[in-house]
Amino acid sequence: MTETDGRVTVLAGGVGGARLAHGLDLAGAELTVVVNVADDVELHGLAISPDLDTVTYTLAGLADEERGWGVVGETYAALEALGRLGEDTWFTLGDRDLATHVVRTAALRAGEPLSVVTARLTAALGVRPRVVPVSDDRVATLVDTAAGRLGFQEYFVGRHHADDVVGLVYDGIESARPAPGVIEAVEEADVVMIAPSNPFLSVEPVLGVAGVRAALASTRARRVAVSPIVAGRAIKGPAAQMLASLGHEVSALGIARLYSGLVDVMVVDERDAHLAADVAALGPEVLVTDTVMGGTDGRERLAREILAAVRG
Repeated sequence: MTETDGRVTVLAGGVGGARLAHGLDLAGAELTVVVNVADDVELHGLAISPDLDTVTYTLAGLADEERGWGVVGETYAALEALGRLGEDTWFTLGDRDLATHVVRTAALRAGEPLSVVTARLTAALGVRPRVVPVSDDRVATLVDTAAGRLGFQEYFVGRHHADDVVGLVYDGIESARPAPGVIEAVEEADVVMIAPSNPFLSVEPVLGVAGVRAALASTRARRVAVSPIVAGRAIKGPAAQMLASLGHEVSALGIARLYSGLVDVMVVDERDAHLAADVAALGPEVLVTDTVMGGTDGRERLAREILAAVRG
């Protein structure tokens, strides 16, 4: 395997997953991205898949990089009209983004599985890698807080993830089956990467689908995880807060403990170099580098560094 070939599968969700996938695509990897669906929601009668769309828009070069979600250059005429008609508009949907949800909803109602719809949408937007939902079945993350149990989007968007999380339920995951090709993408890859995504909100709902964790545990691929925690803080989102409220150490070492036994290489930021020996004591090799992916150059650099490290 060279830096620009080999089958690479990324388990992803959110902005961190999308950006690492983009870097691997820029590096020329033969890439499959297996994406979390447990934050999917129906609003205004539309089926919305935020993680799938964030990955798709980023790979298509359409993502609003400043906000980290949605389409660049977005307009909001439809949302404003919904508000005038008395609809609650706490979940921001842009006009271009709405088009994706309209097409997805119509296809799902016509009986197409989510994986088929996703393949059609990514092809229409010129995305080269294969993007696949971890399951075609419904899975929903429910968040337990002092205020009670909240739906994921209510917690994350509606309440700006301000509540301390005391527990999580992945409703439907016990019966969810992997979408076609998911298990093969893990078993037959040369490299499998756990993206720097939230381990509780993005990664666990992927690993929890039947057969995925077992496939990762038994694959002959080199297995890599990139820490989403840098110098005790999350690059984006509530990962640090959740680690603390759920009783885990808020550090790259805390992340490594969550993935103990599932990865061969742990990637930590250079600001966490002092943790490298403790991470290595858990079993994996440790790659210390700049893990903060700014623009496209940073994403491709990180992807190439990881591929070079696992090749060695």
